[in-house]
Amino acid sequence: MKIIPFLFFGFLCFLHAGDRPNVIFILADDMGYGDVQALNPKSRIPTPHLNRLAKEGMTFTDAHSPSAVCTPTRYSVLTGRYCWRSRLKSGVQNGYGTPLIEKDRPTVASHLRQAGYHTAVIGKWHLGLGFRKDAKGQWDWSQPLDHSPVDLGFDRSLIIPASLDFPPYVYIEGRKITGLPDRTQPKQGFPGYLREGELGSDFSIIDCLDRLTQESCDHIAKRAKEKKPFFLYFPLTAPHKPVSPHPRFVGKSKLGPYGDFVMQVDWTVGQVVKAVDEAGIKDNTLVIYTSDNASFMYRESDKDKPHHLSDETEQRYFQGDHTANGPWRGTKADVWEGGHRVPTFARWPKGIKAGSVSKETVCLVDLFATASELAKATLPKPDEAAPDSFSWAPLFKGKPGQFRRAPVINHSASGMFAIRMDEWKLVLGNGSGGREQPRGRRFTPPWQLFNLEDDPGETTDLASRETERVQRMEAALFQILANDKSRK
Repeated sequence: MKIIPFLFFGFLCFLHAGDRPNVIFILADDMGYGDVQALNPKSRIPTPHLNRLAKEGMTFTDAHSPSAVCTPTRYSVLTGRYCWRSRLKSGVQNGYGTPLIEKDRPTVASHLRQAGYHTAVIGKWHLGLGFRKDAKGQWDWSQPLDHSPVDLGFDRSLIIPASLDFPPYVYIEGRKITGLPDRTQPKQGFPGYLREGELGSDFSIIDCLDRLTQESCDHIAKRAKEKKPFFLYFPLTAPHKPVSPHPRFVGKSKLGPYGDFVMQVDWTVGQVVKAVDEAGIKDNTLVIYTSDNASFMYRESDKDKPHHLSDETEQRYFQGDHTANGPWRGTKADVWEGGHRVPTFARWPKGIKAGSVSKETVCLVDLFATASELAKATLPKPDEAAPDSFSWAPLFKGKPGQFRRAPVINHSASGMFAIRMDEWKLVLGNGSGGREQPRGRRFTPPWQLFNLEDDPGETTDLASRETERVQRMEAALFQILANDKSRK
């Protein structure tokens, strides 16, 4: 009895496909706010294609990843649910991790597919996969996976298991490995950091990003010929370690391997945008570019100490050369702004004014609700799906007054929480919760309160002077934690 209404709904979606945009979500891996010239005019790394996205679309100056590290952000992006509500309370998974997204949990892909979209993921997964073992308990690479993106709403899936520094180094199409491991990748140190592990017969570390880019561009060209709107999730492998830019980019930035790799990421974005434009679908295709967290490159204030330009094995820049995370304090993994405030741009000529800027506080967990509204689909109740996701559609329309969002919750690698309310940020812990010193401990006083409008560098703790504000913000955070949802 449920089949008929579903088919009818799908038929309606098909009839109105021209009114609904294609959605391409590009998720960089570890790119900092300051890596992009459109956000950091002092950056010497050329980013013409990202600058073009800013010029032709909307720039978000206060956008945040749901976590300051990889796996939890990806969970949140796809489910519309903060990852700290899942079993993963801190850290990330490796390439062999068990699936984090339950098969019965709605994802943005399954939701859009039900609304009549074709859905695909091409790129880095890092959410656990159903690799199988033989009778001796060893990985059996010849067996199809029993849990992959095609079990979570994706019509097409071509992925690598995790970050490009995690084995197994293989491509997986659907549920099958395309080239069984026949070699071992030796471990390497930074910048080309790699862990030792199985290497697929058709896998090349240096060519991986190029292959995923070409596959994505070919996919766009193919889907543009179909009547169905499409959703493409394109999670990149860079500029995360291994910092191994393709030879054609080596030396181009004059800022070491990391700068060269950022240039390759920018080029990759340019290829996707070019594919969209050449396919004739530019006007009604939403392209969102962002990052899963901020850059891992530290900021060094002493030019006489080792840094990336004097020694490429150093994961730090002298601040006079480059500030990967812009003006923000900290790095990837931190609860400080430098851990999760990420470059974010959206281009959709039919629905977004060129050169527009949004200063609203937003979070990448909002993809689910945003895509749902643009697809003219009914967003499930928060008890059913996407409990923490809010639509950016009012912002796209230039109507920030209609944007109603619960406070954004920040989360560090070790599980430290912070809450944003207007220009105020309260950290419920006594350190960064990540890589910067002092790392501190979560829920260990004293709490830290910052006014980001007056103090973007989080240098002055106002908690002792704003005790009532601290109490209100603390209560708001604990209510969101206890309710298992922030959307009403």
